[in-house]
Amino acid sequence: MRSTKLAVKDMANPKLDTLRDEDDRLPLHWAVSYNHLPIVTMLVQRKNFDVDAQDGSGWTALMMATSRKDAETIVDLLLKKDADVNMKTNNGQTALHFAASKNNLDVARTLISHKASARVKDKRGQLALHRAAAAGSVPMMKLLLDAKSPLNATDMDGMTALHHAISEGHGDAALLLLQAGAETDKKDMDGHTAIELVPDAKTRKFILQAAEREGIDLE
Repeated sequence: MRSTKLAVKDMANPKLDTLRDEDDRLPLHWAVSYNHLPIVTMLVQRKNFDVDAQDGSGWTALMMATSRKDAETIVDLLLKKDADVNMKTNNGQTALHFAASKNNLDVARTLISHKASARVKDKRGQLALHRAAAAGSVPMMKLLLDAKSPLNATDMDGMTALHHAISEGHGDAALLLLQAGAETDKKDMDGHTAIELVPDAKTRKFILQAAEREGIDLE
């Protein structure tokens, strides 16, 4: 059987639209993954088009598009076809989780404007905010907090967004969370507060001095 990956090169035959490969992916998924806008444009016009079709891992085309840095046009096209912005993968992630991980700020704004929820946790208990904090993306974190993301929610490891920001050495991200009112005394599953996870002395000094200026005691 021809693989679906190869089939995206010749989509003139509508019978190929629903051909799935060993990962349960459709030509649509491959076309989006490789940012083939002309093929995606062709597929969305077909009668049997399902914008929310999921592959074997539960990924939709929208999720794949939001994971790319250069697929804003495809994101817009899929949303015009009423793609469900809050669908989840088998692991519970939504498109907003992926946009946050990749720091695709404009895409995240678009998703939220289409009612994507910043309050959804995946199966590890992580919000999109946890991912943005781990990546150190201050603008993304601001966006998610403005969209009513819980500030002090913990994941399955007991880690808050502040834990993730500090453990990855992102001082500016930690400062934003502290200014927003992040709880500094929360402990993870190993009994560590966020500041105890700081990776180096320089970052520790920056965070402590910034917190002191804000009147926040971290120690």
